[in-house]
Amino acid sequence: MTLIKSISGIRGTIGGAVGDNLTPVDAVKFASAYGTWLKTATNKAHPVVAVGRDARISGAMIQNLVMNSLVGLGIKVIDLGLSTTPTVEIAVPLEKADGGIILTASHNPKQWNALKLLNNKGEFLSAANGEKILNIAENDAFSFAEVDDLGSIEVNDTYIDLHIDEVLALSLVNPEIVKKAGFKVVVDAVNSTGGIAIPKLLKKMGVDVVELYCEPNGHFPHNPEPLKEHLTDLSELVVKEKADFGLVVDPDVDRLAFVSEDGEMFGEEYTLVACADYVLGKNPGNTVSNLSSSRALRDVTQKHGGTYEASAVGEVNVVEKMKANRAIIGGEGNGGIIYPESHYGRDSLVGVALFLSHLAEKKCSVSELRNSYPSYYMSKNKIQLTPGLDVDGILKGFHEKYKAEEVTTIDGVKVDFNDCWVHLRKSNTEPIIRIYTEALSQEKADQLAQDTIGTLKEIAGI
Repeated sequence: MTLIKSISGIRGTIGGAVGDNLTPVDAVKFASAYGTWLKTATNKAHPVVAVGRDARISGAMIQNLVMNSLVGLGIKVIDLGLSTTPTVEIAVPLEKADGGIILTASHNPKQWNALKLLNNKGEFLSAANGEKILNIAENDAFSFAEVDDLGSIEVNDTYIDLHIDEVLALSLVNPEIVKKAGFKVVVDAVNSTGGIAIPKLLKKMGVDVVELYCEPNGHFPHNPEPLKEHLTDLSELVVKEKADFGLVVDPDVDRLAFVSEDGEMFGEEYTLVACADYVLGKNPGNTVSNLSSSRALRDVTQKHGGTYEASAVGEVNVVEKMKANRAIIGGEGNGGIIYPESHYGRDSLVGVALFLSHLAEKKCSVSELRNSYPSYYMSKNKIQLTPGLDVDGILKGFHEKYKAEEVTTIDGVKVDFNDCWVHLRKSNTEPIIRIYTEALSQEKADQLAQDTIGTLKEIAGI
């Protein structure tokens, strides 16, 4: 069982011992730490916080604990109920709230849950503010409100519909051309809140929707990370239904991946590439993705005359670099689209609407669209960390071994070779080292990953 505390929030497995897992006590503690920080940061006795959750089995329990902890601090809570991460992100500024909390463990399996913390712009907190909240929690530095100063809870379950309306109003989203195209799409929402939001959006765009695992009951039918090996049911149903494509979102709907009409993966890395190609074709500009994302975005950006830059992994880092680079679209290669015209957060609804508009305008199949982009192949692996392992020493040793190559160390160690790259970093959400490689063939990417794992074990002496 695991509890991971980071500047972006707290994430852990449900049950077990306090301090070692995400127990009710830990949920109360960290919600209280966030609320305490927010009252100080805003200098308000009764700040406003929007709270929403994905459909995890533990969601209702955690949400009630979090909301009532905030009420105990004198905070007004807007209960968004079943929601999505991007929906909460847009709700915060629309409600003129002072902050937000999303209860979701993203792509982690059902035993996990988390508190993701937002500022008054609906964006993830800075590292400095995250550290302040961790310190408050560590020292139990809470002061709760007296009875006459308790906060309140107001229920507002309209925000998924408002979010859809916001997406459809974006300047480059073209519902009319999509309706004329007559698309048929299979949707896999892993029985979470994407099953509410994505079919609604598609139907408003005139798409014929085939629902697969769209019941928001929290019983994930497969590993919720949208990787090829988890999506055999989706691939088979796309072919069986003769659909134009399939799509899958993770439980909190900030990651998006497509399956082509032939049942083959479009590639989650190419979700951002395709959406960026469409946006840049209409409005040339700059892009940003993280160090673990495909070179294909760089290639497409340069094709349209823009500048590409890479950030450290983590949405807050991508957003910071996007603002500095004045990027008009960006995100992460895990299928996360960040489109500033909407908001600075990964948003699968925005991604779906842009992709559909692009495909309708191109008048080609999804497989043909994929074949129009540079072909890179990635291998994503990980090494489980064990207590006592000197991770920093291992990464330093790897850097030293390849110091003659182009090396980036803003986030772990990335080595860029002429026709491939490898990126090693400690995960923010799990006790692992992530190993991402990319090359011009799957075989070369896989081999580079295996060679890297061998090198790391040699450096570690295991």
